[in-house]
Amino acid sequence: MTPPQPIEPAVLLRQLEPAGIAELDDSATARLQAVAIASDFAIDTFARQPGLLDRLLQDDGAVAMPPPELDHGAPEAWPSALRLYRAAESTRLVWRDVLGLDGIDTTLAGTTMLAERCQQLALDALESSFIERHGVLRDAAGSVLRLVVLALGKLGGGELNFSSDVDLVYGYEPPGDPAAASDGPRPLAAEHYFSRLGQKLARLLDDVTVDGFCHRVDLRLRPYGNAGRVAWSFPAMEQYFQREGRDWERYAWQKARPVAGDLAAGTEFLELLRPFVYRRYLDYGALDGLRAMKAAIAAEVARKELADDIKRGPGGIREIEFLAQALQLIRGGRDPDLRERSLQPALAALVKAGQVEARTGAQLTEAYRFLRHLENRLQMFADQQTHALPVEPTIRERIAIGMGFADWDELRVELERHRGIVAEEFAALLAPRHGNRSDGTLAEYWLALPDGGDAAVLAEAGFEDASSADSLLRDFARSPGVVALTDATRARLDRVLPAFMEGAARSSRPALALRRLLALVQNILRRTAYLALLDEQPAALARLVRVTSQSALLAERVAVHPLLLDELLDASVAGELPGRAELIQACAQVGLQGDGSGARRAPGHGGRPPATPEVRSQEDVEAVLNALNEVRQAASFRIAMAHRDHRQPAVDSARQVAWLAEGVVNRVLAMATREMLGAHGELPATRFAVFGYGSLGGEELGFDSDLDLVFLYDTPARAGGIDAVSDGPRPLDAARWSARLAQKLVALLEAPTRAGRLYEVDVRLRPDGAKGVLVSSLASFAAYQRERAWNWEHQALVRARAIAGDPTLAEDFAGVRTATLSRPRDPDQLRDDVSAMRARMRAELDRSKDGVFDLKQGQGGLVDLEFVLQSLVLEHAASRPEVLGRQDTHGLIVAVHEAGIIDEDTRTQLQAAHEILLSRSLDCSLDRRPRRMVPDAPVARARAAIELAAREHGLDFSRRL
Repeated sequence: MTPPQPIEPAVLLRQLEPAGIAELDDSATARLQAVAIASDFAIDTFARQPGLLDRLLQDDGAVAMPPPELDHGAPEAWPSALRLYRAAESTRLVWRDVLGLDGIDTTLAGTTMLAERCQQLALDALESSFIERHGVLRDAAGSVLRLVVLALGKLGGGELNFSSDVDLVYGYEPPGDPAAASDGPRPLAAEHYFSRLGQKLARLLDDVTVDGFCHRVDLRLRPYGNAGRVAWSFPAMEQYFQREGRDWERYAWQKARPVAGDLAAGTEFLELLRPFVYRRYLDYGALDGLRAMKAAIAAEVARKELADDIKRGPGGIREIEFLAQALQLIRGGRDPDLRERSLQPALAALVKAGQVEARTGAQLTEAYRFLRHLENRLQMFADQQTHALPVEPTIRERIAIGMGFADWDELRVELERHRGIVAEEFAALLAPRHGNRSDGTLAEYWLALPDGGDAAVLAEAGFEDASSADSLLRDFARSPGVVALTDATRARLDRVLPAFMEGAARSSRPALALRRLLALVQNILRRTAYLALLDEQPAALARLVRVTSQSALLAERVAVHPLLLDELLDASVAGELPGRAELIQACAQVGLQGDGSGARRAPGHGGRPPATPEVRSQEDVEAVLNALNEVRQAASFRIAMAHRDHRQPAVDSARQVAWLAEGVVNRVLAMATREMLGAHGELPATRFAVFGYGSLGGEELGFDSDLDLVFLYDTPARAGGIDAVSDGPRPLDAARWSARLAQKLVALLEAPTRAGRLYEVDVRLRPDGAKGVLVSSLASFAAYQRERAWNWEHQALVRARAIAGDPTLAEDFAGVRTATLSRPRDPDQLRDDVSAMRARMRAELDRSKDGVFDLKQGQGGLVDLEFVLQSLVLEHAASRPEVLGRQDTHGLIVAVHEAGIIDEDTRTQLQAAHEILLSRSLDCSLDRRPRRMVPDAPVARARAAIELAAREHGLDFSRRL
């Protein structure tokens, strides 16, 4: 190889002499020489625009060049004005980049803003002349419709290369009448109108004249590429993506944003398109599309010998982009924070979300910045769209020196270091992750079904009843869902199912685990993304086997709601669980994100978005209920996983489930109230609130528990005793308005939807039970508690608390509760009443028999503990009001201890008893078993502690009735 000739900046500057460049001082000469080494384009621009150099020497280009004014009366001057402006501003960017005044981020942003400004100037000028000839198009409301210029690629991402083309797609809102034409002297239909305008815009920017070009325009990313129409209406484009959209288009449209024309309409359309780009589930199917795209690029690189292409070659810019975009596509549907258009913010978001290790993220960011810097310098040299390393030795040396390296060899070493890191990470992402696969024997058995295969293989694997397992698998292999699978999906199933079989065989109940797993697979056969998730992520598959074999409830929920599979891979699933405020906020936000469906993410993630977050139709209500149920299911699933894995005490799990229910009730109450306001109007000064009793009030809710709810209202008295009435089209008085609201709330909570019911609701704990009115006024509730309520109703009030509605009414309820529970009582009569009620309940509800203990209703069970604590509160609240501060069992034990009613040893024993019984009860719920068991030693100790506490405080729950 011929060694490069020494670089003489003076030689490079001689071309400026004809332009009349004056003598420069040493500082100016040094700066100009540095720029001359890095960019022939800049020197050529100085020769064409001599005043530019003087300006840059004065302030080093600190201020951007002023955009030209395109005279509407002189369209022939537009091309030259735009090209000269683009050349001058681009040279300013070169100057500041080469002299180290701007970093690569600022340079990319400057190039992006320049392209946007040129498009906006050009479109504004063209529209004026176009309107004179063809008039305007209007929508149904009479508003003028404009072309929308959508930028994809690096322009869309806000990181345009120095000499890159711009990837554009033209769209528009359709007029009110599909057959409508513009209203000018030469009318055009919408498609022709906007297509012609778009073509003129492309030519004005792209055509090469004596002044060069402004921006190269690439329109091939539009639907159907060059074969498709130039401009598309948004409904037509949406339909295309729903029916024809391909994986590479999802990657391309990740970066899309409006850059000229009707920006608001463009933003609205992209929000509409978001479900095409970002699926609502963890989308590991996106990796298949990426593998195909990478294979095509690799073939092109090999065919065209592009190994030295820093964009498309191994370890190049595109691999970093694809790596980040693939992880965004996989998880962006659930995590809005990952929906970044620009690469560096996307990498930062992926690191923050735990999807990329911090060290890897830093290395990829460093590699990206280096490669983009080098790419820009390659393009700055001669204003050419190139990504290939130069061949000519002198140019190589100039590029290296301009970037601060001693020579080309030193630059090449740094380049290869970065490319090696990128290539390794990209290969790891696309490598098949089939590490959790069964041995070949089970795979061979499965592939031989339904006609071949030997059941003895299943017996050897660990299935005790191999014959039944064999019949189950053969029936599954013959099922229509399996027979109809595509080749690609069948290949995934053939990899996943043997691993399922092996996992089931290793579980404590192989037959049960296999039956549950097959039910799940049958449910997701048509949802290839879920098979892809299990195929790509062995950890998720292994965890799913454990979950389904150990928990019937979770197995059923995953089978009915496959979206819960996402939780098996969530980076935070094993982390800290959400608190009360976070759970309530997650529910409150459902339906308010703009798409009517809400975020599906557990806290701790089509259709045109409405103008406001209000729910306006039954369809909207159902969408919100579905989305709310998905949030509930996901959060509940995460809590259940934490309990199953013994990552937190049972008390914490039950409390979180209760908080989640509280959040759901609050969100549904907001929906019900909005519907009532629309139908019946507002009731001035009327207050309404919802109160939780039982397990909900005591923050001790099970995974499948119903909700005990009580409703109260309050309205100010009016002259003559006449109730206020609402001010809507169908007015109601306060009592009926509140009753309708409560009915609507219950109906929405129990409504069957695609995602299932939210909760079953029990309202029998209201005053007078099933015979009483559904909603009581505060005054009547207080009077009932004061005059007619039984002791057992006061016991229930111990665990009651406000969960939704007016906070001042909640405070007033707390006052009634305090006054009721603080009433002096005869201790002996109280103990007798409590004992009699508990004995009656046990006779009716206790399912203990033959050595099997009912964890809830049995002797020494959870309800016995509740009755002991409630009795102590009712007996001592008059003299020790501090016992009224808590409603939960754990808190009540602490309260009666701190009040001196029980000693430290009893407190410790009762808290331990409560934890063990509650934990075993939740275990039973998770596995869909009755809450009964043969007592082991911990349960026996718990029962003994509770029975002892009852006896010590004069309670006899075993009396005969």
